[in-house]
Amino acid sequence: MLERIKAALPSLSPAELRVGQLLLIDAKCFAKSSVSELACQAQVSKPTVVRFCRSVGYDGLSDFKRKLAGGVEEGVPFIHRCVDAEDKTGVILVKVIDNTMAAFSAYRHGANIVAIEAVATLLADAHSRGKRIEFFGAGTSGMIAQDAQHKFFRLGINTHANSDAHFQVMSATMLRPGDCVVIISSSGRTRDLLDACAIARKNGATTIVITASGTPLASAGHMHLAADHSELCERFIPMVSRLLHLLIIDVLSTCVALRLDTGKLQPLLREVVHNLRSKRYG
Repeated sequence: MLERIKAALPSLSPAELRVGQLLLIDAKCFAKSSVSELACQAQVSKPTVVRFCRSVGYDGLSDFKRKLAGGVEEGVPFIHRCVDAEDKTGVILVKVIDNTMAAFSAYRHGANIVAIEAVATLLADAHSRGKRIEFFGAGTSGMIAQDAQHKFFRLGINTHANSDAHFQVMSATMLRPGDCVVIISSSGRTRDLLDACAIARKNGATTIVITASGTPLASAGHMHLAADHSELCERFIPMVSRLLHLLIIDVLSTCVALRLDTGKLQPLLREVVHNLRSKRYG
């Protein structure tokens, strides 16, 4: 993309050329800057910035920055994180989605594969031996715990989910060696979840935590699956952490199901889909 723009520079007007030179100096900074900032840095008018983008084959600045970010900033989180007051709905859509895609990409590159494999093996072993598998979460993370139970259940793995602090304490008290509890938290500081983790661990259950690195909960369990991200945005707080937790659950449940598969998984899934469709549309 940058090579094509370099080739187009001789055909640009002097003012558009200054915008192109600014781009080539620091493409990453260009993708992050507003039209006002770009115009000021290049010492041109804001319409000139837009004309430059159209001269090199794009619909406008938003289209150009989106494609530039996709090429230059792949895997770099939150290139579009700042929502501006003048943003229209289409631009906001792009920025919010790009936040999520960047977080997923960053996780893909930095995920601890060894830890994921170890957790999947523990859960598969617990299921094979008829041990309990619990999911704990509070607030929105409690809904993710419920989603995790649903995801595992659809893959033929029986689990339990608790989002109420009292039920979590009671359930943690009844866990025994060989049982597993997966504790999900965005903040990693929820007192009730820390208490439940301590009780489960004291009773000999294996405790697995999905939370950000450096939090109290991250060091409270036996196993930690880091869900690291940034939500320090100026104008809006994205739901990236919850989506990232769901992504981790999706990976875990798939790994566990494949470890347990004896040729029955695909027929089971087909039957589930058939029965759901029959109930929904029959």
